[in-house]
Amino acid sequence: MNWTHISRVQTEGDNHVMEDACGYRGNAVWMIDGATSLLDELDLPGESNPSWYAQILNLALAECAGAADPREVLAAALAKVDALGDQLVGAESQRFPSAAVSLVTADGDARLQVLSLADCHVVAALNAGGVRHVGEAIREPSATVDDLRTARLQRNTPGGVWVARREPAAAYQARVVNVEPAHTVALASDGAWRAVDLGLVSGPEEFLEAVRTPVGAQELMLTLRSTQDEIGESADDASVLCVMVD
Repeated sequence: MNWTHISRVQTEGDNHVMEDACGYRGNAVWMIDGATSLLDELDLPGESNPSWYAQILNLALAECAGAADPREVLAAALAKVDALGDQLVGAESQRFPSAAVSLVTADGDARLQVLSLADCHVVAALNAGGVRHVGEAIREPSATVDDLRTARLQRNTPGGVWVARREPAAAYQARVVNVEPAHTVALASDGAWRAVDLGLVSGPEEFLEAVRTPVGAQELMLTLRSTQDEIGESADDASVLCVMVD
């Protein structure tokens, strides 16, 4: 089972470089939403640590795609990231960049397995009609910057939120949802999903309909940016990738 490209739109947010990445290869398609740094950055070879991380994980996922279980794909990719991280910064983990990830694999009958770590979103148009949405928000304290930094330090521990970072074990903490046979899949970073949160589309079904053409996806992201500017909302990176199950 493979994918056919329909649309891909990525727009930078405010105050930092693009920290999202997305792609597909073989039976796998994915969205990576890099977590903007709150802790002191490591000396990694990128415009920002999250930007470097998103690109490195993107390449690793492309190299590791092929397994039916998305957890195996992500674990193998994170093992590659971990090996590279060891060369660059040793065993450092708490300050190592991280990301939310959605990773979808399809079998020969177009049934999907949707892996979610943190807050990316997946919408699938089902062969039987209707859509299926998989995605949820990260629940971390937001009262103060210190609260957020403390939560970052607790990531990938029993008491914290699990994200893609460098630990292969994170793949087995991910939520995996089985989805009925589908013909079209859209993946969105949390920044792009603001189009739903702000009511620019009525929900997952209308979001998918909007991004099913390159022009439609670009128009929706432009409307999102215009709306955020009008209401004075700081814009996050926004990325959408729509593919057809082939």
